[in-house]
Amino acid sequence: MTEAFDPDGIEQAVFVVGERHAALDEPWRADRRARLIHVGEGVLTVRTKAGRWVVPPGRALWIVANTLHCLHATQPVQLYSLYVAIDAATGSAADPAPDATPLPMQTGALIPDTLVQALLAAAAKLPHGHPPDEPARRLLQVLLDRVAGLPAAPLGLNWPDDPRAQRIADALSANPAQSLVLEELAAAAGVTARTAARLFAKETGQTFGQWRQQLRLLAALEHLGAGESVTQVALEVGYSDVSSFIAVFRDAFGDTPARYFR
Repeated sequence: MTEAFDPDGIEQAVFVVGERHAALDEPWRADRRARLIHVGEGVLTVRTKAGRWVVPPGRALWIVANTLHCLHATQPVQLYSLYVAIDAATGSAADPAPDATPLPMQTGALIPDTLVQALLAAAAKLPHGHPPDEPARRLLQVLLDRVAGLPAAPLGLNWPDDPRAQRIADALSANPAQSLVLEELAAAAGVTARTAARLFAKETGQTFGQWRQQLRLLAALEHLGAGESVTQVALEVGYSDVSSFIAVFRDAFGDTPARYFR
């Protein structure tokens, strides 16, 4: 699917749409349904007001209903988007089964298994715009049951809300490799280092050092997904020692940068 698509124009409570883009720069939007975006090929960057996620192939992002978000990809990307109308009282899908397992209540990255990936591909072939028949309902219900139990993936970064901390976060996002220490970054943002450290801990749940490292790792995923070498990526995100970069990457994602996208 390459043309603009409005999921809110479809009355069906649960459906899946397959998409393929040469590149993607989707404007900010908020859907009335929850949305699971699975990346089959390429690397997808997703932003909300509260966070950033970089989603590589084989991973997915669950976005809570009515959450303002935008999508970006600099390279070809293939996606499956599962849209789900949520019953606010139960936390489960409003259809097909009201007694289903509650779905995630917070936006976050997930690790789909092979069954979920196969179900998404099959569901994307179902027609939209009218109630599903019984086989389609069963397929969608199995998919929802599986999604409800998917494990989380460490592919996100909470974004500070305070404007002073945001100035620091934006500066580092624009250039993750810069070597300025917190005192220098804070001074440029018009705040003391002590206040900046407190704001990051309070608003992101991480120390400034942890937050900066995660930012660099997510930037590395974007560069690696574009086909850049491990050495080049290490330098671009602020590591002069490639071995240190590989060790930090492996600790965070469970594999080396060279093998992660294989």
